[in-house]
Amino acid sequence: MKTQIPSPDAYQEIREAVRDLCARFDARYWQEVDAAAGYPEAFVDALTQAGWLAAMIPAEYGGSGLGLAEASVVLEEVNFAGGNAGSVHGQMYNMGTLLRHGSEAQKRKYLPDIAAGKLRLQSMAVTEPTTGTDTTQLKTMAVLKGDRWVVQGQKVWISRIQHSDLMILLARTTPLSEVQRRSEGMSIFVVDLHEAIGRGMEVRPIRNMVNHETNEVFFDGLEIPHENLIGEAGRGFKYILDGLNAERTLIAAECIGDAYWFANKSRAYANERVVFGRPIGQNQGVQFPIAEAFIETEAANLMRWKACTLFDAGQPCGGEANMAKYLAAKASWEAANVCLQTHGGFGFAHEYDVERKFRETRLYQVAPISTNLILSYVAEHLLGLPRSF
Repeated sequence: MKTQIPSPDAYQEIREAVRDLCARFDARYWQEVDAAAGYPEAFVDALTQAGWLAAMIPAEYGGSGLGLAEASVVLEEVNFAGGNAGSVHGQMYNMGTLLRHGSEAQKRKYLPDIAAGKLRLQSMAVTEPTTGTDTTQLKTMAVLKGDRWVVQGQKVWISRIQHSDLMILLARTTPLSEVQRRSEGMSIFVVDLHEAIGRGMEVRPIRNMVNHETNEVFFDGLEIPHENLIGEAGRGFKYILDGLNAERTLIAAECIGDAYWFANKSRAYANERVVFGRPIGQNQGVQFPIAEAFIETEAANLMRWKACTLFDAGQPCGGEANMAKYLAAKASWEAANVCLQTHGGFGFAHEYDVERKFRETRLYQVAPISTNLILSYVAEHLLGLPRSF
């Protein structure tokens, strides 16, 4: 085939290294993990030991000191190789809250061990069952009693707790009725999961259509040492927002990896599958949708790079990060539909991996931010239209 997907770029050295690592974990590996609703421990360990999950941790704390652009390439390549970067992406962006707003003592305590793979910070607890994306209305409360914060409340859709050592928790520390602005009065904590589970914190897995380990979490008197408070009390919502641009851009890169995977899978099958004496890819009804999916992926990729460039330069990139996530998630979902249609009945067979990747990429129309909320953001912040909610 003449075209390489994705096309060679400035990050080929990283791409080739990640591809070599991913080649050790073939389709059968991911099929078995999915069938067992398991966690890809061996893959995560290999990626950690190679240093890729520490890409954005500064060298002074034992990381690689790379930018968002390089980190995004790592996650893109995992998905392009047929894997699921959802099993590891939290390790890349969750630590950003600690890096940007933690004390020097906290950073020295946690970041070197996270970089070395001795600690996993895969989990962040923000969403609640009655508030969803209306984060300012969250009800989980943390009350300071002596030198410890006591937490009561509930969270939902919290990922990878069973495979993490630490979790970032957002809780209200001042009641909503006592703050001037609804975004005030929330705080961020580092939770040691080994100390918390069974001691005021209960975890209940949620079965769902994607092998993306998610849980309900209940807090009933969980005690967190005051030293685990990140930054200033009451500024947690700002700290969370500060990390969303990185999260959305990295998710966009995963979607782009998926979209390229679907396009590659589609064109290979369309070239090989012969019906009525000719490859089905010779039919415009088959080739046009594949070409359209590829075009939209290439366009989404450009917005990903724009978001990365601005983020790494320390410039505002909220609009670009949101648009990158929107375009990439849309491109991957459309490419998934095209790929399934191209394969026909075989697309539903587990051995082809199409149905698995189809399920996995569908998630990103909803999470970590829904497409509707991105449209609202663009309408309000980029177009100057009245706030809709």
